[in-house]
Amino acid sequence: MDWQGQKLAEQLMQIMLLAFAVIAFVIGYALGEFQLMLLIYAGGVVLTTLITVPNWPFFNRHPLKWLDPSEAEKHPKPAPATSNSKKKTAKK
Repeated sequence: MDWQGQKLAEQLMQIMLLAFAVIAFVIGYALGEFQLMLLIYAGGVVLTTLITVPNWPFFNRHPLKWLDPSEAEKHPKPAPATSNSKKKTAKK
């Protein structure tokens, strides 16, 4: 799954869970059935999981282009950051 696919999956998850929560609450409240409300929401969670967790092809529309290993060796690696600041000595 590429970066845009991860973002899409998270947005779908949030929208679907919120939608199923609202639908379940409205139906449960209108019919006065708490168990039906929980079943609708649980079904929504399962459906959301089935849509957002697997690596579906529509989550891979923007694949990353990696450098070839021989090409990567031509580019210098960044030097590690060093601390050049002078340490202050504590006076007693």
